[in-house]
Amino acid sequence: MLTTVIILVVTVALFVWGKLRSDVVALCALVALLVTHILTPEEALSGFSNSVVIMMAGLFVVGGGIVQTGLAKMLGSNLLKLAGRSQLKLFLLIMLATAGIGAFVSNTGTVALMLPIVASMAASAGSSPRRLLMPMAFASSMGGMMTLIGTPPNLVIQNALTSEGFEPLTFFSFLPVGMVCLAVGIIALLPLTKWFLSGKHEHEEETSAGKSLGQLVKEYGLSDNLFRLRIPSGSTTVGQTISGLDVYRRYGLNVLEVRRGTTSQHRFLKTVTQELASPDTILNVGDVLYVSGNAVPVTQFARECSLEMMDGHTTEETAEPSTRKLDFYDIGIAEIVVTPNSGIINQPVKDVGFRDNYNLNVLGIRRKKEYILHDIGRTLIHNGDVLLVQGRWHDIARLDRGGTDWVVLGRPLEEAAKVTLDYKAPVAAAIMVAMVVMMVFDFIPVAPVTAVIIAGILMVLTGCLRNVEAAYKTINWETIVLFAAMLPMSLALEKTGASEYLSNTLVSNLGTYGPIALMAGVYFTTSLMTMFISNTVTAVLMAPIALHSAIQIGVSPVPFLFAVTVAASMCFASPFSTPPNALVMRAGQYTFMDYVKVGLPLQVAMGVVMVFVLPLIFPF
Repeated sequence: MLTTVIILVVTVALFVWGKLRSDVVALCALVALLVTHILTPEEALSGFSNSVVIMMAGLFVVGGGIVQTGLAKMLGSNLLKLAGRSQLKLFLLIMLATAGIGAFVSNTGTVALMLPIVASMAASAGSSPRRLLMPMAFASSMGGMMTLIGTPPNLVIQNALTSEGFEPLTFFSFLPVGMVCLAVGIIALLPLTKWFLSGKHEHEEETSAGKSLGQLVKEYGLSDNLFRLRIPSGSTTVGQTISGLDVYRRYGLNVLEVRRGTTSQHRFLKTVTQELASPDTILNVGDVLYVSGNAVPVTQFARECSLEMMDGHTTEETAEPSTRKLDFYDIGIAEIVVTPNSGIINQPVKDVGFRDNYNLNVLGIRRKKEYILHDIGRTLIHNGDVLLVQGRWHDIARLDRGGTDWVVLGRPLEEAAKVTLDYKAPVAAAIMVAMVVMMVFDFIPVAPVTAVIIAGILMVLTGCLRNVEAAYKTINWETIVLFAAMLPMSLALEKTGASEYLSNTLVSNLGTYGPIALMAGVYFTTSLMTMFISNTVTAVLMAPIALHSAIQIGVSPVPFLFAVTVAASMCFASPFSTPPNALVMRAGQYTFMDYVKVGLPLQVAMGVVMVFVLPLIFPF
């Protein structure tokens, strides 16, 4: 038992020190428990197969799909309209919305759903996500106290009561307690977050070289000269190639891309395909040509080839009114600057081989303060020219391996990751709602972890995430390893008798001072244990002790058991005590001490309030 306690104390000290990564510290603690033979290899690695850990990984994927489709930004924008410019309203709105969802969905699921939305809201409002993400995680735990199914410790105390023959609790027996928890949380977090989380983190908001896609489109005036032409069944262009149309020589126009829908009628499959307009691209009925040029020749081209002008009418994705714009789902743009010793200087653009070697188009040239957007193929390249190229994202990325003739400005693959597949937002929303429904309603025979796995797979299969690699990149592996490696610590404390010794000692010494003192001992013992052991395990250990202690002194065990579940759930001083705390750690760039500074005062304040409030709600 002593060895286990020493390992735990050293681990906590290293977390507080903060010089080592938290996941490395957790793995070192795991190795120490293995080397000292406190745990067997199977016991030590059990955390990595724990359903909560698997659920956390799946929820990262689901959250990634919500972000990638722009659904998070859409929902965040709607919530921001309610908050306006008030930081206080934004804070309160996030706390109330998260707690409301957390009353019916697991706190882990609630945080996974709200995390991308809150991060998007913070960015749009110009607020630091550090001040919002931690309160959001805490609010999910507070919301869990409002209903019977809100958090596992609630079910633990329900089982402890019914097993001893007491009247079972109702679904909303927890609501008054949850409301008090939320009120205390809001009152305490308003000053605490302002004092300790308002400053910008030293690694936050790194600026990247290069311009955003929107800036490039505006700078080169691409939208001003962009027209969309749909090919109807009677058009003379059906079956022809881009080169066969010879639109550049005949009309002075550039065909930038071909947008076409898939043959599937199902919205769950990818519905929009972008293709670079290569010379041998064969045109089909229903294709949409994105053409760059002046309005007069575009109109002439459309009239002579029986094409439909789409500008100001409908888009190919929605068939609803829209303004013309370039999208960057599969095809992107980037700038490259020609180096002084480049071998392509004084060559015409058409002879450089961007199309043949890299499958790219050159859309424009920036020469000092001049922008060349017409007759680009015959334009000679000068030293210092900046070329705007268009192509598939992976082809643009290949330009970095093009030798010393040019330098790619910015980070194309990072820009590609920022592009939202907004036409997939309804699909992501449907998957998210289905997952929540499966997790909330007991009559659906699907376990929560199964619901999350199904949702994660659907996010990939339906194209809400670009590919499987993108799904893996959404998973915060540091958080996963931290939580999985710390879970066996609770098993070690239980196995060596350390947790039972601590709880029995503290509770037995306070029994003679009356029910209030005894309940306070139960509460703060549970609160202390939950900082190092999962809240569910703590509730399982403490519930029978609390129940029998109340019976021994002849009072109702209900307030004692509520003290257990509240203390087990309201643990905020550690990032690994509950999954919500761990989920926001990386996203908010929090350290262990951030949780101590904000979470510990809140945890103590919550305990003091509950010691006096619980006997009023549930008399002895």
